[in-house]
Amino acid sequence: MTKLFGTDGVRGTANIHPMTADMALRIGAAVGRYFRRDKDSAHRVVIGKDTRLSGYMFENALTAGLTSTGLNVLLLGPVPTPAVGLLTRSMRADLGVMISASHNPASDNGIKFFGPDGYKLSDKVEQEIEALVAEGVEPTAPNEIGRAKRIDDSRYRYIERVKSSFPRQMRLDGLKVVIDCAHGAAYHVAPMALWELGATVIPVGVAPNGFNINDGCGSTQPQSAAEAVVAHGADVGICLDGDADRVILIDENGRIGDGDQFMALMAARWSSEHRLKGNALVATVMSNLGLERYLNDRGVQLERTAVGDRYVVERMRQGGFNLGGEQSGHIVMTDHATTGDGLMAGMQFLAEMVRSEKPASELLYQFDPVPQLLKNVRFSAEQRPLEDTDVQASIAQAEADLAQGGRLLIRKSGTEPLVRVMAEHEDAALMERAVDSVVDAVDRAVSSPKG
Repeated sequence: MTKLFGTDGVRGTANIHPMTADMALRIGAAVGRYFRRDKDSAHRVVIGKDTRLSGYMFENALTAGLTSTGLNVLLLGPVPTPAVGLLTRSMRADLGVMISASHNPASDNGIKFFGPDGYKLSDKVEQEIEALVAEGVEPTAPNEIGRAKRIDDSRYRYIERVKSSFPRQMRLDGLKVVIDCAHGAAYHVAPMALWELGATVIPVGVAPNGFNINDGCGSTQPQSAAEAVVAHGADVGICLDGDADRVILIDENGRIGDGDQFMALMAARWSSEHRLKGNALVATVMSNLGLERYLNDRGVQLERTAVGDRYVVERMRQGGFNLGGEQSGHIVMTDHATTGDGLMAGMQFLAEMVRSEKPASELLYQFDPVPQLLKNVRFSAEQRPLEDTDVQASIAQAEADLAQGGRLLIRKSGTEPLVRVMAEHEDAALMERAVDSVVDAVDRAVSSPKG
């Protein structure tokens, strides 16, 4: 059996291995067996999902697998990923499951897992679960089969938790906010939470039909939200992805800012107030060199990790840090949540606008980024393009070309069959030539007969 778990659970195209109903049932049974340590006490798992059509299929398959090994299942319905982390802990569950492929198209889906502490499972635990999937799991005795129950108020529990992270003395009266929910998991909770705090809300991407999640909207395609901000004269735009664990912000002029700019703002602010634990920000190798220089100028350390918000969180927990995230918009504030929370991060930005009485355009651009270029090359599952000698030679040459004042990062995506080629350098033309040379070499390796 090929490896199941990537950088964020199991993910793929629905009804194609590994994202089949049969595999979801087997995964559910394996996870159920792993977390049901003894038979004498009640064990429960919460399951949330986004708005993809295939979510119904995987919800039922996982429920069957989990109950077959004796776990009681609490079904949350469509909720953001951070809501699953929150409710796993608050409902004293042994496990949390989120059915989502995040920012991927509607044809994909995925399964993410949270432990009883509300944090994503470690690589070690996932490997042990994967071994159980391969071995197969015996179902429990008939009198020990679990029950399933739907929880009707999960959205409102989450809304109250998000609002509690907003300064109690503040309101959003007078602020006009475009909120793009990507036709995804936050289509109900995000506009409601903002409205309850007093904002004038202009919703975008709030009509899910099972097929339109992330389609021309959301954090990966924020152009329509940017147009809405300008058209409505809004003060700010907040763009979430399909499962609402990441955010991209838009100023009043329709200009788009990424996660690095938001983290720069919050890290500097928290450091000045002595709230930034360890006086450090945790980010991935993808974050811009400009962010690192900005933080260093303010005496703040940048801790880099592998790509993936779970690795950011692991480093934060190891070092006792309370702020981290990714350039793509995963923002983790462990004072408030156990994982990236796009809506909560957006609200923290709104709080800073209210506190400072400054427009979004003045807050969202804290540093000048070093020119950065990212290109992807798709390959098939059986190919190993990074092992090709010509590709390796091209990478070595590009690294040498960028050594002074820049860097090159080559990695395989953990969620899609892609080689990602990223470079940074003050000389944009040199950077582009270096990236293109590597991309061309990977393309040749993928398309050649030996590839």
